Amino acid sequence: MLTEDNWLLPEGIDEVFPEEAEHLEQLRRKIIDLFASWGYRLVMPPLIEFIESLLIGSGNDLDLQTFKIIDQISGRLMGIRADMTPQVARIDARNLGSDAPTRLCYMGTVLHTQSDHLEKSRSPLQVGVELYGHSGNASDLEIIRLMLEMLAIAGIENVHLDLGHVGIYRELARQAGLNAQQEAELFEILQRKDHPGLVDLLQSLTVSDSSAEMLKALVDLNGHEDVIEEARKLLASASESVHRALTDLEAISNSLRGLFPALCINFDLAELRGYHYKTGIVFAAFVPGYGREIARGGRYDEIGKNFGRARPATGFSADLKVVARLAVGEENRSTRLRIFAPAVDDPDLHEQIRNLRSTGQIVIQELSGQIGSAREMACSHYLRKQGLAWEIVPVSN
Repeated sequence: MLTEDNWLLPEGIDEVFPEEAEHLEQLRRKIIDLFASWGYRLVMPPLIEFIESLLIGSGNDLDLQTFKIIDQISGRLMGIRADMTPQVARIDARNLGSDAPTRLCYMGTVLHTQSDHLEKSRSPLQVGVELYGHSGNASDLEIIRLMLEMLAIAGIENVHLDLGHVGIYRELARQAGLNAQQEAELFEILQRKDHPGLVDLLQSLTVSDSSAEMLKALVDLNGHEDVIEEARKLLASASESVHRALTDLEAISNSLRGLFPALCINFDLAELRGYHYKTGIVFAAFVPGYGREIARGGRYDEIGKNFGRARPATGFSADLKVVARLAVGEENRSTRLRIFAPAVDDPDLHEQIRNLRSTGQIVIQELSGQIGSAREMACSHYLRKQGLAWEIVPVSN
């Protein structure tokens, strides 16, 4: 029996109708072509695989977001991918084998057990790139540049970039002598930017005054150009690796300002996106009026170790559905004509239809006896025979 329930979809699982689907596909092609022009080769990881491989090295957050099922053939636990990044790391580690830098890109649907507070969809269309085999600032800079170029060709304007470095917090926590549980508790407080909670926690721990002051300083170390210099003063007694991280952030920022003079860059040294597997620079792109990042990424040098090949790695990802929705203007919409052709068996008409389709135009040929005119078929033009030739004529109002 057909009931209303037959039409229902699970919460957060959405259908994409023709106009939006066509827009997404057009944008997908432009973005993959952009990645290819930078040397990034497309890979297609599986939608589902054994859970051990799918989650290895990725932290608890991804585990909670992953749907799990039992494989009826092997009896083993499987997961539906919630993030394609670990899968691409496995492809590089286990299948490609080169020591030279490897550039890979991907796009596909992922599935989440829960939606976030802003995006209600649980099935993002994830797009991203990964660069393996290089550990310097040059690869981080390339990835950030490519993310900005992707947003530009998608029609995203007024992008703001946040830069951070998870290595700073890691090293300060190590220098303070925190154990894993204390480090995790402090991490949660920093994510909330809970200054009173941070003070209370540090007072309850046995850490030096110097370490406590540096950890407290992280909450307020966010802003524009002067943040790096302020961090050098407040973190003066930190180890050399902290100061190298600050130098790296400054160098990348200076390069980006030279390449994108209008780009707004913000530093946030308490920003620890992907902390459980990221190891260095982290970054995110924002636009005014949207309450979360629209693309994000960073360095994660250790993830390949779990697949037997610990190569340096950096990359970014985004939800193409969000990017498409935030694009400004109609320039990304299809400019192809929709042309209605009559149900006439005429060799000249068939040739004209083939020629038009080969140039990218949309031609819908009438089916004999069908219901629906050119207008009802959403066509803006139709083919009409004028003398010996078929010509394209606008549909009249």
